[in-house]
Amino acid sequence: MKIILTGSIGHIGKPLTGKLIEQGHAVTVISSNPERSKEISALGATPAIGKLQDTDFLASTFKGADLVYTMVPPANYFDHELDLLGYFIELGNSFVDALMRSEIKRVVNLSSIGAHLEKGNGILEGTYHVENRLDSLPGDVAVTHVRPVEIYYNLFQYIDMVKNQGVMASNLAEDDLNAWVSIEDIVDRIVEEINIPATGRKALYVAGEEVTYKELASTLGSAIGKPNLKWVQITDDQLRESLVKVGMQPKIAEKMTEMYAAIRSGLLYEHYNQDKPQTFGKVKLRDFAGDFATAYQKA
Repeated sequence: MKIILTGSIGHIGKPLTGKLIEQGHAVTVISSNPERSKEISALGATPAIGKLQDTDFLASTFKGADLVYTMVPPANYFDHELDLLGYFIELGNSFVDALMRSEIKRVVNLSSIGAHLEKGNGILEGTYHVENRLDSLPGDVAVTHVRPVEIYYNLFQYIDMVKNQGVMASNLAEDDLNAWVSIEDIVDRIVEEINIPATGRKALYVAGEEVTYKELASTLGSAIGKPNLKWVQITDDQLRESLVKVGMQPKIAEKMTEMYAAIRSGLLYEHYNQDKPQTFGKVKLRDFAGDFATAYQKA
């Protein structure tokens, strides 16, 4: 198949590109960074350099493809001028405009846990709007939304806290349950979906393991030689203030706090709990703990 990937070659894009190339697909990777061209070509893919907000560029790049993979690239939460929701809405509109003009009939969209919620999901609210815009495409366009739960690599953000404060802390209780997944399992699920026929609209959750935060701290602590590492719950206000203190845009810090509070209340996972994946991914927390320990030692 001729496949177009948006989102360049980041955490997910690079291994996704590699797997699709290995399977014999003709892959074009869109990136806004001209310096990525050589790396994209080295993977065996065709680089297409341009902005996702440029619908003329997108439409011409999409033209003739069998499938388009859409994703909203990560934003800089420390940019105090960023309109995060507006960023998602703009790209959702751009995707739909280009898909319509290029007459694409198959879309696989990387979304997120919480995308079923218009409000109350914090920084994930933009995923709701992207999904809804893509779902507005004509009925003969097959759209699949792949919704990963929280990704293990987000745990790297706790390394500095563990080193300097000796704990892991957030506005969640140690007995609160969260689901986690690896990049590897997300990529495998996307590739699987790309390679099967699809019609209509569907959302697929991807998860590797569900653990409490007490179990999380214990497992990671054991991996770094701190088996008694504790998870500490702080208030919503404390979390928001700590994020602002390190430079995060205040509005985004508020939304980040809201997202974690939605895990605590169960709101974020209400739809996931009704439609969990039949099979969990192969990478578990204990597997990731080795990567965490390596990064911890290097920090």
